[in-house]
Amino acid sequence: MKTSSSTFLDIRGLRYHCRIWGEAGRPKLFMLHGWMDVSASFQFLVDALQGDWQVIAPDWRGYGLSAWGPADCYWFPDYMGDLDRLLAHFEPERPATLIGHSMGGNIAGMYAGVRPERVAHLVNLEGFGMSRSEPAKAPARYAKWLDQLADKPRFRDYAGFADLAGRMRAGNPRLSEARALYLAQHWGRQNAAGRVELRSDPAHKLINPVSYQLEEAMACWRNVAAPVLWIDGAESRTMERMRINAGDDETRKACFRQLSAHTIAEAGHMLHHDQPERLAALIEAFLRPS
Repeated sequence: MKTSSSTFLDIRGLRYHCRIWGEAGRPKLFMLHGWMDVSASFQFLVDALQGDWQVIAPDWRGYGLSAWGPADCYWFPDYMGDLDRLLAHFEPERPATLIGHSMGGNIAGMYAGVRPERVAHLVNLEGFGMSRSEPAKAPARYAKWLDQLADKPRFRDYAGFADLAGRMRAGNPRLSEARALYLAQHWGRQNAAGRVELRSDPAHKLINPVSYQLEEAMACWRNVAAPVLWIDGAESRTMERMRINAGDDETRKACFRQLSAHTIAEAGHMLHHDQPERLAALIEAFLRPS
C-alpha cells in the first residue's frame, strides 16, 4: 500500500483531518468520501493510480478523525463551506480537480456550480443527487426530526475489528477479507470497554428536516464549467433505493455541459472498493492531456 500522512487544520472552527498521499509539488487530486465513510476508503484507488499525484482526502466533519459538529445536526451547505476553506488552504492559486463518491460527489457537483472558477475537473462517482422531495410530507418530516432530537439515534458497537469487517462484507460481498479488515480499522475505534465503535457521529442518522430541492441542485449543475466524468457501478442499487428512474438519471446528467458517462462492470455503489484498478484507469484517462 502507498503510505499516507495526516494533517490537521482548523476549518471553520473545527479540527479537520486530511489524509495525504504523495509528495508536495505534484498535481493534486482531492478525493471526497461519502456518507458514513472516511478518507482512508480511497486507499485502494490511490494504490491503483499510475501517475505521480498528490492525493488529499479530508474526513468530513463528524467522520473519521475530524471533529464532530458543534450541534446535533449536519447541514449539507456546511460541507460546501468546509470544502471551500480546504481548497483555499491546499490549492489557493488554481482550479482544483475534485473526485467525489456518493455524498462527496453531490458536494463536489454542487460546489463546482457555485464556484465554477475553482474547479478544473470533476469526477462524480455515484453522486446522483437525492430523491425529489414532496412538500406535503413536510409536517411528518419535521415531526420525525423533533422526535429524533429528543431520542437521539445511536450506532451499535462490535466485538472487534474482525466483527465490523464481517458486517462490511455482509453488505458488500465483493469486498475481500483483507480490504474489509483494513477499512474496519479506519471506520472504527476501540472504546474503553474494549469493543469497537464507529468513528462517526450518530447525529448523521437524524432525518434532515429541510426538503431537498432538486431544482436548486440542477441549477447548480447547469452552472458547472469544468468537464465532468460520471461513473456508476453496474451492480449498484443506489438509484433504485433513492427512487431515481432511468429517465430522471438522464435528465440530471443532461444538466452538465461537458459530461462523459461510464459504467464499471462487477462493481456496486462502493466502486472504489470493488474495482479500483478500472476506476483509476478511467480517471487518469480523463485527466490526461489530449
